[in-house]
Amino acid sequence: MTAESPSHSEKNPYGSSAGQSGPERIAPGRIRTHHMAQFKEAGQRFTMLTAYDASIAGVFEEAGVELLLVGDSAANVMMKSGTTLPITVDEMLVFARSVVNGVSRPLVVADLPFGSYEASPQQALGTAVRFMKEAGVQAVKIEGGSERAETIRTLVGAGIPVMGHVGFTPQAEHALGGYRVQGRGDAGQKVIDDAVSVEEAGAFAVVMEMVPAAVAAEADEKLSIPTIGIGAGNVTTGQVLVWQDMLGLNAGRVPRFVKQYTDLRSVIADAVGQYRAEVESGEFPAEEHSF
Repeated sequence: MTAESPSHSEKNPYGSSAGQSGPERIAPGRIRTHHMAQFKEAGQRFTMLTAYDASIAGVFEEAGVELLLVGDSAANVMMKSGTTLPITVDEMLVFARSVVNGVSRPLVVADLPFGSYEASPQQALGTAVRFMKEAGVQAVKIEGGSERAETIRTLVGAGIPVMGHVGFTPQAEHALGGYRVQGRGDAGQKVIDDAVSVEEAGAFAVVMEMVPAAVAAEADEKLSIPTIGIGAGNVTTGQVLVWQDMLGLNAGRVPRFVKQYTDLRSVIADAVGQYRAEVESGEFPAEEHSF
């Protein structure tokens, strides 16, 4: 069996045995950008999570996650910055290379960080080439709609797959007046137009962040490429979340669009507390942990 060939054995965590009823799921051995179009055509939903290191990326691969995003959200969750803006290309490359080294099946996409692509399509191309060559990612993500069309065309023309990102764009937080839902009322048409522009420029998928579900639904209907929602309702082909949010690792306020599937922070704290107590009491290391 080749890396590209599908497998539907009982051991395959990505086939119909993974829990989806109805037609058997498309389950390629390795996810490529053209599989995204197949998912959209088949009405098959997929998952995307952020990842910043090889260990957690490997766990997500075992769970069957199709896409991994090395997000500039690393600035927030890995570096505790208040925004995504401070993270650099060199810092992002370290995270991206780690994720790529940790998996073999998911499609790995990396954000181009703020300041690394806005000046010109040529600047964006230079940055994207670094991510492809030095980190080994399979695609890059760029924030913005119609104003990024020329940049997307340049990258796609150079053989670099591009994922778009419209609606709320965190790198433009200050220009947008903070973390605010985009596309309410008459402004919804701009989100839709931006998504269409991104597709026409050659993007293979587009993230829609913090937009009304009705706007996301209309955009998804107009596009042939898959839409990936984060705070955009459940009509998109895919969904993406920051993994520390959905697994309950972050402390503090949780965005409305996040569902926490476990309280990992408490699990880790309990385990570390037990370890500390056993060290203090001399219970650990025991004889079986010694040479």
